[in-house]
Amino acid sequence: MVRHRKQKTDMGLFSGNDMRAKVDLVSKGMSLLQAVAAKNVNYGTLFRHVILRNASALTTKGLRMLRGHKISDLEATGLKVTVNDLIGCLGEWTLQNLRSLNVARSTFMDGSRYCVVVALSKLRNLQCLNVSCTEFNRHGLEIVVEDLPHLESLDISCTRVDDITPLRKCRDRLKLLTMYNLKVSCSDNVIPVLLELHELRLLDVSDEKDNHPFGMFTPARSKVTDFLRAVDKVPHLTSLDISGKEDISSSELRQFIQHHPQLKFLGLTHSEVCHDEGFTNPRHPDYRPTLLVAGTANESQIMEALRRYAHRPLYVQKCLFTLFRLTPEFSHARVDIIKLVLPGMQLHPQQFGLQMAATACLYNLTKGDLAQKIHPNILLRVVDLTLTAMETYPNHYQLQKNTLLTLCSDRILQDVGFDKYRCAKLVMNCLCAFDDASMNRMSVAICSILAAKISTNETSLLGAQPQYMKKLLSIVRSKVETRSVDITIKFTLSALWNLTDESPTTCSVFLEEGGMALFLEVLETFQEESAVETKVLGLVNNIAEVTQLRPRLMVAKFLLILRKLLHSKHIDVSYFAAGIIAHLASDGPEGWIVTTVSRTALLQELGEAVLSWQTPEGEMVAYRSFHPFFPLLTCHGAFQVQLWAVWAIQHVCTKNVKRYCPMLLKEQGNILLEKLYTDQEVDSNVRTICGGILRVLSAERVDLTL
Repeated sequence: MVRHRKQKTDMGLFSGNDMRAKVDLVSKGMSLLQAVAAKNVNYGTLFRHVILRNASALTTKGLRMLRGHKISDLEATGLKVTVNDLIGCLGEWTLQNLRSLNVARSTFMDGSRYCVVVALSKLRNLQCLNVSCTEFNRHGLEIVVEDLPHLESLDISCTRVDDITPLRKCRDRLKLLTMYNLKVSCSDNVIPVLLELHELRLLDVSDEKDNHPFGMFTPARSKVTDFLRAVDKVPHLTSLDISGKEDISSSELRQFIQHHPQLKFLGLTHSEVCHDEGFTNPRHPDYRPTLLVAGTANESQIMEALRRYAHRPLYVQKCLFTLFRLTPEFSHARVDIIKLVLPGMQLHPQQFGLQMAATACLYNLTKGDLAQKIHPNILLRVVDLTLTAMETYPNHYQLQKNTLLTLCSDRILQDVGFDKYRCAKLVMNCLCAFDDASMNRMSVAICSILAAKISTNETSLLGAQPQYMKKLLSIVRSKVETRSVDITIKFTLSALWNLTDESPTTCSVFLEEGGMALFLEVLETFQEESAVETKVLGLVNNIAEVTQLRPRLMVAKFLLILRKLLHSKHIDVSYFAAGIIAHLASDGPEGWIVTTVSRTALLQELGEAVLSWQTPEGEMVAYRSFHPFFPLLTCHGAFQVQLWAVWAIQHVCTKNVKRYCPMLLKEQGNILLEKLYTDQEVDSNVRTICGGILRVLSAERVDLTL
């Protein structure tokens, strides 16, 4: 992002009001000019504060845009061009007046692979410098302490500085020093140098118990105990971070704190001393309520650590492991904690241990009724990062299970606007990768809901994958073999039903994988199980809507079962059986290739069944569009086909007026209904129902105009 101050047009000066224009530079290949243009920032605006995060795509050509601006604070992290090149792109005013420079995770290495830091000498008024996670070395340190007379804040964390002796030259002015995970060649000099920096307000000498990123130095740790014993040194210290240090004495640390009354923060993550009662028990005589402690001993310490250490993956992982043990005790939604878990998760997608702990924590923080009390925007971030974890570790059983537990939530699936196709595909991949009953149950439950919410094009993309269809059908087959009617088969049938909805491709794959023969077994095995029968017939109804696939359904055994189910006492079973018969009969006598079941007789039974139905209380079915009904409305050779179609349209239009009436009008179905209504040769029952639908449409039109 780029933050700027608005010019005063009358004087050409900067006002005190800070207008901010955020520019996203993450997109690869986007130049700085393009990024600014994308945000409609006026090119006449002069930038004072510039932040270019994760700016690996920026080139020297793009950075030259900065030359015309008077910049006082510059953050350019993750650059591929060298820091020297960046400084070479700055204007003269900026070189003379820049106060703060952050080039963390950038590079000082030129084409000859030498570390060149000489350009920093041009920034004579620089007060704050962050060169963390770069190749910055002792030579660079000598240059900046000598040539930058106003330097007060320095971050040399994770650099190649192996000796901090040059810092003695700025002992009278250095106020903030961060040297996290710095590995020096001789640790004996570290503490004496630090104790000379008597103006320090902030000191971070924390370590990470892991390999140094450059791996070329012998790790040498300074004795932090020697620093703590010098209770009369660094008297102005307000922040001390000694996380990861192993030689901390509780008594000496307490003595140090007592002699530093201005101390407001203490970092003790990855250190057992954080469990000391003086930092955890408010009743302890040494407990200081104004002192913030980052550690893993209790909730407040963990929250402070997550807040400060998002960029340190091992610290985040340690905190999340401990947090996980606390989360089952939470009875209320903890959005504050969720917001602290997400940044570390987002910054370190390749850190498996961190992602494992994060996904476990997020489930405990969003499960059950807790999700109802969390804003959808927060849940959206939870889902996005959960899906990223699924993508990154597709074959890890426990992590995939964690993600399914989080996603298997009515609140998330119904109320959160995430990428549902991406989610459905990842869940289907998970379903295929593992043979686990609980994971199968969650996967099919999620897919059954998502398949109804994605577009028909997306359902076709999913359904066109034979491996997905094979897995779903194998679950159904296993339930048939064990004669088990449970939640898993019901969700699986729902998923198949929704995946085939208005998707000829999926319907075809279903048939090719032997789905029809299997579903005949389902209907024979689970007779009178209306929930199962409804879902099976709903799916076959989708197939019957596809003209070229209807001959595949003209099987005597199936038609006999269909005839029986047409007379089911359950209206939803009867309804879908009737729908299949209507579609099959709509092809005319010539398309009726089964001789053992009379088309004429079945049509008569169809008409009688429709007229016998009592309107159900609730909405029995949902449709994406009315297009599958339109060919049935024009089937003048069999009024029973028309009767079922208009009954179906009337049902949804009266049960969900706001959704279906506008849809019917938009698709011009009202024109077909008007033709039927005014045609005296059309069956009277069909015309009566058409009239009812048209009245509902008319009333809805009036409501829309009011």
